[in-house]
Amino acid sequence: MSMSRRNFSLGLSALTLTACQSTPGTSSSSSVSKPQGLPADLRPQPNRDYAAWVASFRARALAKGITETSLNAAFRDTGYLPGVVKRDRNQTEFTRTLEDYLSIAASEERISKGRAAFARHSSTLKNLEQSYGVDAEIICAIWGLESYYGERTGDIPVISATSTLAFDGRRGSFYEKQLIAALKIIQSGDIAAHRMTGSWAGAMGHTQFIPTSYLSFAVDYTGDGRRDIWSDDPSDALASTAAYLQKNGWSRGTKWGWELRSGEIASRVIRPQAGGPRFAVTGNFNAIKRYNNSDSYAIGVGHLADRIGGAGPLRTPFPPDQYGLTKDDRIALQTRLTVRGFDTGGADGVLGPKSRAAIADYQRSVGIEPSGNPSQALLTSLG
Repeated sequence: MSMSRRNFSLGLSALTLTACQSTPGTSSSSSVSKPQGLPADLRPQPNRDYAAWVASFRARALAKGITETSLNAAFRDTGYLPGVVKRDRNQTEFTRTLEDYLSIAASEERISKGRAAFARHSSTLKNLEQSYGVDAEIICAIWGLESYYGERTGDIPVISATSTLAFDGRRGSFYEKQLIAALKIIQSGDIAAHRMTGSWAGAMGHTQFIPTSYLSFAVDYTGDGRRDIWSDDPSDALASTAAYLQKNGWSRGTKWGWELRSGEIASRVIRPQAGGPRFAVTGNFNAIKRYNNSDSYAIGVGHLADRIGGAGPLRTPFPPDQYGLTKDDRIALQTRLTVRGFDTGGADGVLGPKSRAAIADYQRSVGIEPSGNPSQALLTSLG
């Protein structure tokens, strides 16, 4: 892929539809369905310019082999989603430390759920390992990172999302290709238009394939004639992920990498966080990065796969953060704030926006300048 699926969906990551007047391929505001549970800005909104764009797009779609019947079915009850444009334009560039990333990607809950999911689908996963050569645990770990083992596949209509982004124009050519690919998927009969849902940027199914990647790599593992990566049964999605990795250089029987012990050497070594663990990595590490071009993501997949397979935590501790706090300190800080009534959203040692807001609220309550920054003194003051 020219773009990783997580970068596609976040921007991993990774969340104003119809015309005022009814036009072929769009719906009027009075007839547009509004999926329950979605924020208001991810539901159809009247937009004349979008309606005109869809009308002009139809000719280009027909020239690409999309039929009138398919277009009418795909654009029924769809339209312009202002929230998609907002999310696309308001992406914040930030970098998590590897320690923070792994605290999320390989949390105890994700490991526990992964082991349970692996046990439920062990036969399928082992068969895929035999067929494609990709480790069963790696397939399961990607599933866990991409959709939390199918719990968070996304419920935004893909035709609405990709057509909105194609119309918006910031990456119009790219998203028009995704829209055409999505229409081809519908036309092939793999999925009905109303069931084709995904992230706000159009990544789909259990393992979050973008439409063009679906066309290149999706597999009908169940043999029912459809490559259904959206089904409650994840088999087609897991097989598609195995096929993706195999075709992007996965080598059978080779580990993704491993944590190096002190003094151990290897031919290729990376250390994403200064003072933290060092990892020996192989060509299969690169294959994972074809799924998402990030060292942290690839280590997250590999480490989660190892943990699902029964391995223990990393041996090398991470250094204290810029505030002099270890992960245990940060967990203690979050726990103590929560006890005091300042909601951090959980105690995982990752000080995200909610934790920093809780810190600021506590600082304000005791007459301290509300910087939102942690410190050893703050931890001590919380008892």
